[in-house]
Amino acid sequence: MGRLLLLRLAGAVPVLLLVSVVSFGLMRLIPGDPSAAIAGLSATPRMVAQIREQLGLDQPLLTQALHWYGGLLQGDLGRSILLGQSVFWSTMQRLPVTMALSAYALAITLVVGIGAGVLAALRQNTWVDQAAMMVAMLGISVPNFFLGLLFIIWFAVGLGWLPTGGYIAFTDSPWGWFQTSTMPAVSLALLNIGLLARITRSTMLEVLRQDYVRTARAKGLPRHLVVGKHALANAMIPITTVVGIIVSLLVSGSVVTETLFSIPGIGQLLTSAVLGRDYPMVQGGLLLVTALLVLVNLGVDMLYAVLDPRIRYER
Repeated sequence: MGRLLLLRLAGAVPVLLLVSVVSFGLMRLIPGDPSAAIAGLSATPRMVAQIREQLGLDQPLLTQALHWYGGLLQGDLGRSILLGQSVFWSTMQRLPVTMALSAYALAITLVVGIGAGVLAALRQNTWVDQAAMMVAMLGISVPNFFLGLLFIIWFAVGLGWLPTGGYIAFTDSPWGWFQTSTMPAVSLALLNIGLLARITRSTMLEVLRQDYVRTARAKGLPRHLVVGKHALANAMIPITTVVGIIVSLLVSGSVVTETLFSIPGIGQLLTSAVLGRDYPMVQGGLLLVTALLVLVNLGVDMLYAVLDPRIRYER
């Protein structure tokens, strides 16, 4: 187990390095100058040049890159140009919002996706199976931002059941958090529900045909034990793989969803940083999000070893 963990951590280093290089290069290719945005429309070219010098943007790209990587080696992600504060702490302040929204969406995805997939497998080739897969295909096909707009029109503007946007922390008001998080979480979850339902169905159909499941049925075990203890338990490894991918999709999808619903999470923070050409925030924020996703995938790998002890001895 320890060796497996070390191997996964070592494999994460090139990923983080590649993300840092790509984010640094792409931000320099985007048209626009953060110093001009800070100086304002009435600023003179001299004022803009002074701000560029203060920010270090007048230096060659190689010098800027070496300065940034030198800070990374010391644990410094830089300072946000627009916010005027540490990139790390700016991101950490927004992280609980994104994590809460992603956890809510993940809970919806797991309950509905696995439930629909198992039900479709048990009712193969019936109207239940066809209906579940039709809804799953619809969820996969429709973008989450379009679903978010439909939810705002239907449930916020039309029916007035939920607010159109904004965010209330769970610690301030659990009911307020539920109201402000439900539409964003559902719009995030629907795409992933379809993916998880289809994978669960195909995996369950394969497992239900195995000899040990037939043996369990022949022994007269109750159906819920056959499905839950024998079939679903043995289908959890491929399902867990998909769940790891879904977590990544939820975090990346939060960029659009948080902007659409005015939720002050990491997604909205990075969107504002890109629009404002806030180089340090985009570079550091993407690196932190990537590190978070690496930890999620690492947790999935460790969960494999719990679900199937044979994986511990593969290396």
